[in-house]
Amino acid sequence: MCFIKVTTAQIVTKVKVVDTTAWKQANKLGVDINEVTFVNWNAGGANSISALLAIQSSLRYKKNNLIWFNELRTRYGVNKQENQRLRKTEDELELISTLGFRKDTLTNWYFSGRFNFKTQYTNGFNYPNRDNSISSFMTPGYLFLGGGAEYGKNIEKLSFYMSPLTFKATFVLDQDLADDGSFGVEPAVYDALGNKIKDGENTRTEMGILLTNSYETEVLENIYIKNRLSFYTDYLNSFGNIDVDWEVVFDFKVNDFVKATLGSHLKYDNDIKIIEETEVEDEFVEKGASIQWKQLLGIGVVVDF
Repeated sequence: MCFIKVTTAQIVTKVKVVDTTAWKQANKLGVDINEVTFVNWNAGGANSISALLAIQSSLRYKKNNLIWFNELRTRYGVNKQENQRLRKTEDELELISTLGFRKDTLTNWYFSGRFNFKTQYTNGFNYPNRDNSISSFMTPGYLFLGGGAEYGKNIEKLSFYMSPLTFKATFVLDQDLADDGSFGVEPAVYDALGNKIKDGENTRTEMGILLTNSYETEVLENIYIKNRLSFYTDYLNSFGNIDVDWEVVFDFKVNDFVKATLGSHLKYDNDIKIIEETEVEDEFVEKGASIQWKQLLGIGVVVDF
């Protein structure tokens, strides 16, 4: 009897797999348009049309113990009413970058550094007065730069950031507003005759504590909420006076392209004083800091790209 032994040789080929999921990019473009027209309307009213353009772009890196989140948010809106000139309703440009590192995958605490920059595009006015602007590009401009700790089990949706050492710079590049001491900068110095002997400062710097929280979730089917809250107080100039920035936005998804938005934005900054006009023409009086609040309601088209 003859036996034949067959030996099979296995060839193992190692294939290097490149992980491309560490980087995630998301972009959203939204346009809201609201229009009201009256024809022989008994109750009366003014024809109006408004438009809002919003762009949000994010680039995120997350792998093992390292995270790097970058986000651009920009909004610009205008309104035109019958017998009135075009007016600005929204104007925002914001850049955010956060770099975090944790010691192992068992902890949800990151050692983080954060960069934040905010400003606007065009001049702002206290309508109907268009002769004197109350703000403009880089007037104000805000820069935050600091380091601390950030907690987030699912950090893309929920995070708490605490920085005991955050540098804040306020820029006022419009010299007329800087001379007035707007947004907390040192005002110009004048002699007894009213002649300016020293320009107002264009920058105000602070060092303080920053606490922030961001939260995103789907509360009901096709109803989403985004919450952003921050507190800041300066160590040296006015410790205990807390700057507050709180924004809550509800997104109601109609379909893949149509969305309704309801939002609230509340701010308080002790360095921003409210100016009111007096009975004397072109004479104003400073009333001190006050709560700022903005409400948004709109429906429009949103495109992911």
